[in-house]
Parts: sequence; C-alpha cells; structure tokens
Amino acid sequence: MENNPFSTIAIMGTQEISNLIKEQFGEEAVLRVEESGLQSAIYIDALRLEEICYYLRDQEVLYFDFLNNISAVDLNEHGFLVTYHLTSIPYRHTVVLKIEVENDRDLNNLPEIPSVSAVWKTANWHEREAFDLMGIFFVNHPDLRRILLPDDWEGHPLRKDYQDPESYHGIAIK
Repeated sequence: MENNPFSTIAIMGTQEISNLIKEQFGEEAVLRVEESGLQSAIYIDALRLEEICYYLRDQEVLYFDFLNNISAVDLNEHGFLVTYHLTSIPYRHTVVLKIEVENDRDLNNLPEIPSVSAVWKTANWHEREAFDLMGIFFVNHPDLRRILLPDDWEGHPLRKDYQDPESYHGIAIK
C-alpha cells in the first residue's frame, strides 16, 4: 500500500461529505443529515441529485467510484424514499444519500426523480428495478422498462397499495 496514492487520504464521514456538498451547491442542497440508525445519511434536494452525484464521483478527495445499490421504500401518505449507497473503493469511505418524493399515488402520475445512470452505469439496472417494483420514474434514464416482470404487467408489486391480480393472460396466479 506504500505506492497507493489514495492511502494518505483520511476516510471521510457523513458530516464532512455533507459540508463539502453545501460548500459546492449551497445550504439548500442538503435538506438534513440523519445521524441515527444503522448508517448516517444525507437527505438531498431531488432536483440537485444528478449534479451532486457527478460532484461526489469526480472530486479527487471524494472519488465515489462505485454505486452499490439503489433502493426505494413506500412511505404511504408520505410518498416514497429512494436511497443510494455509494463507496469510494480506493479511499474506503462510504456515504448514503436519500431522496424524499411526494406523490398522489395515482399510477398515471408516478413519482419522478432524475436518473443517475449517466454518472454510474450500475444505476441503469438499479433504477429499472425500482421502476418495475415500486413505480419510481427516473427522468432521463436511457431505457426505463421493466426488468423483473413482464412488460405488460400492471402495477408495481412493492407498493403498499398494490393489488395482486387474480390471473395473468388467463393463468391463475393466486
């Protein structure tokens, strides 16, 4: 590890990363920092998501080169929560970003947030899964279509208001 140029960089915590985001994008870009729970998280403004992700990836002191996961949670009347787990492999630091999305729960009006598939290629499949199962629409995704269910499946099975169909193409599924 002596020749590793990343070995001299200290591992950053959530608060330090949050401060860098605020310095770059303004105080309003970070809605709050959650220090409780299993992992600290930075709640960010959904409209700034893509540019913040480019910043987290491209800044030499951060270098979040790996998007581990994107997950979505249905919060009922409070909308949806989308969570991004990022890792800088050479620096060995991680960060969790969270986006809160309000929605009227109409399936013709899916909750929308910007895609980060241009930032990390792995987002392509993670976003397709969140779209397929939770009904989150990722704006500017290059190929947002179902990934686990058939293209003509109706609804998004992980939503709390999802109703299981009795059959699919005449085949009983209950």
